[in-house]
Amino acid sequence: MLESLVHFLHEYFIDPMYTREGYNAVNTFVYALLFGLGVIYSYKYIIKPLKIKVDERLFWAVTPMVIFGSTVRALVDGDVLEPHPLILTPGIFFTAFLLILPALYADSRLGSYPKVTVGWGTLLSLWANYLLVTHAKSWEPYGWTLLHTAVSWAVVLLFYRFKPFEKLYLYSVLAHYFDMGSTVVAIHFYGYREVHWIENHLVQWFGAYFYYPWITLILIAVYYGLKYLVPDEEERHYWYLAIYILGLGPAIRDPAQMVLEIGG
Repeated sequence: MLESLVHFLHEYFIDPMYTREGYNAVNTFVYALLFGLGVIYSYKYIIKPLKIKVDERLFWAVTPMVIFGSTVRALVDGDVLEPHPLILTPGIFFTAFLLILPALYADSRLGSYPKVTVGWGTLLSLWANYLLVTHAKSWEPYGWTLLHTAVSWAVVLLFYRFKPFEKLYLYSVLAHYFDMGSTVVAIHFYGYREVHWIENHLVQWFGAYFYYPWITLILIAVYYGLKYLVPDEEERHYWYLAIYILGLGPAIRDPAQMVLEIGG
């Protein structure tokens, strides 16, 4: 029984972290469940007790830590840092979360919010990006990513002039379009493989650019789903923050990974 459990954990959770096989049906379901529970309980037991308002300042406050975590993850794939469960996916999410908690607590108690949180995250992200810059092989993938992102952001911002959704959700949308740009570039131009279970099949069937309509439909469904399921505005905004982090993380990681792997 124990041997079967260990084999199960290795096959569906541990091995994919190290082999870069990515996600499967089992770990996708488990990680999605943990993500949902994490959002609910971190809002209830951390954000609310610390009396941190979920607004644009919180989005900006967590951004440096997201950049740090995502860049560190890319440094592992680029063979700059040794693999370890705490800096592999999904462990890096927990690591970044635990690193930002003391800063949020300090800001709340000192009345300095968000200065400590931003400063701490910026310090860590500068270290990670120093390693990225000093080990970079080619910046071409970043150029392609920024081009795709600029075009898609222009379309989104033009559409947003009609105010089709709440302003804070715009951050989430832009983060995911940045992620789409990096993913499309990685797959279409450089032959990378999609690691997410469902998207991997869709890319094989329709090509990398199918990401744009696919993720757009998901973002629309998520927005209206949250509007219906989470009537409390502050809590709903916290879900927007979680979706923002889910988009920004891989958006930072993917081009950084390509910069470290391509051209050498």
